[in-house]
Amino acid sequence: VDHTHADSVVTVTNTPDGKKYIRDIYGGKVLVIPYVMPGFILAKYIYKLTRDLDWPKVEGIILLNHGIFTFADDAKTSYESMIRLVSRAERFLKTKTRIASVSSSAQLVNLTDLAKIRREVSLSRGQSVVAILDGNPDQVRFSSREDIRSVSQRGPLTPDHVIRPKPKPVVIGEDITAGIKRYVQQYRKYFRRNTKKGLVCLEPSPQWALWPGRGTIAFGRSLKDARIVADITAHTTRAIERAQALGGWSVLSEHDIFEMEYWVLEQAKLAKKDHEPVLQGKIALVTGAAGGIGRACVETFLAQGAVVAALDIKDEVEDMFAAPDVLGLKADVTDHSQLRAAVEATVRRFGGLDIVVANAGIFPPSERLEAIQDAAWAKSMRVNLESSQKLLKFAIPFLKLGNDPSVVLIASKNVPAPGPGAGAYSVAKAGLTQLGRVAALELAEHNIRVNILHPNAVFDTAIWTRDVLRTRAKSYGLSVADYKRSNLLKTEVTSADVAALAAALASPLFAKTTGAQIPVDGGNERVI
Repeated sequence: VDHTHADSVVTVTNTPDGKKYIRDIYGGKVLVIPYVMPGFILAKYIYKLTRDLDWPKVEGIILLNHGIFTFADDAKTSYESMIRLVSRAERFLKTKTRIASVSSSAQLVNLTDLAKIRREVSLSRGQSVVAILDGNPDQVRFSSREDIRSVSQRGPLTPDHVIRPKPKPVVIGEDITAGIKRYVQQYRKYFRRNTKKGLVCLEPSPQWALWPGRGTIAFGRSLKDARIVADITAHTTRAIERAQALGGWSVLSEHDIFEMEYWVLEQAKLAKKDHEPVLQGKIALVTGAAGGIGRACVETFLAQGAVVAALDIKDEVEDMFAAPDVLGLKADVTDHSQLRAAVEATVRRFGGLDIVVANAGIFPPSERLEAIQDAAWAKSMRVNLESSQKLLKFAIPFLKLGNDPSVVLIASKNVPAPGPGAGAYSVAKAGLTQLGRVAALELAEHNIRVNILHPNAVFDTAIWTRDVLRTRAKSYGLSVADYKRSNLLKTEVTSADVAALAAALASPLFAKTTGAQIPVDGGNERVI
């Protein structure tokens, strides 16, 4: 037995004359059944209806407003029957429907508004969500319909879809906050109208949105969840357009939809959830992400449930992370236009921004102050300091709309305890630290936390080349081996250690901490 919710079949049945059209398409070769709640009730109904049926003459069963079943003595024959019957419905729609010509020219997407939509949905859930904007021409055309506030509110393509995108979307208007609050209120009223004793209202916030002139937005606690909703909504909007062209979009009653949404077996599909990671639904941006501390941050944030934009000047960052939850972006952090574009690309892909880790940095050649070349000094300032100031400038408007937003600046032990020959590096990192302190003061009113990490002797990072390591050890009169162990705990500090603390600072664990400077160095007498 095969069962699908084939778009073409369900689209035809979701019209006022759906039963007639099914007869036109299949004649008497399929059994047509009015909608009955799936499960034992449906099985019992079909049993009573077909006790005297000549089954060899029946190719399939159409359950109106729901889907299609095929069957045979072997899987291959049943599958081929499914393809054949669904294809007939598809051909029927192609000959009978033509999508009305509606302007599909997309309006300019205001990314700040997109971030605000995501924030309001997150607030209504009490959880951070990822928001996927689908601005392809089909979705823009659908969202631009004059009847969008009517036709989009009639119900889902098939009742099984109700557990993901809910019965209907929210339509975004001028007042984003009020619109989403109104949706939540309306869902609770829908629950009260239909509830039975013992039922508990499900999450009332929208799972997807129609943004007139821009397309659709799908929400999810993870990118995977949001993509599932996005896929269902793409099928739904196409079905609505075709059904409207065939005579009108006509779905099940509110009561039938509610019964499916609150059916115990449907709820079981959603109940099978593991413990959610601490950064689930968060959106992070990490610079210097192709190696060392930056790469470790990407991997740590990803493991803790966040989606991540990974920025680096190296080409390989675009394909380095084999995960759909990572957006690899080649960008030179000293090029302000590239940096701005990277921040905007992050918001466009995931819907907002919650966490920024400013990690990109360089370690100039070791030189005494009188020997430092002007170009080396200027480059250190551009990469180690100015790039972070520009990053904050471009990120702050979106962080203000983030969920428990947090900034982590990767500075250095050289700030509290500078070393000889590292003037260009130490001064830039000291400036970065001061930038973080000012940012903590300025951004506190927006609940944006800013904290600073001071790593030291993290030898698995790119700045610790053999030459740099040898030179730094020599400046302290130590061998390379002794220099690597020159902390109080006599332990090795790795990029993963720094990344773990960066993730902790961005988590609820440090929700009441801002402006902090934390060493990650195994203990250093000069710092202490």
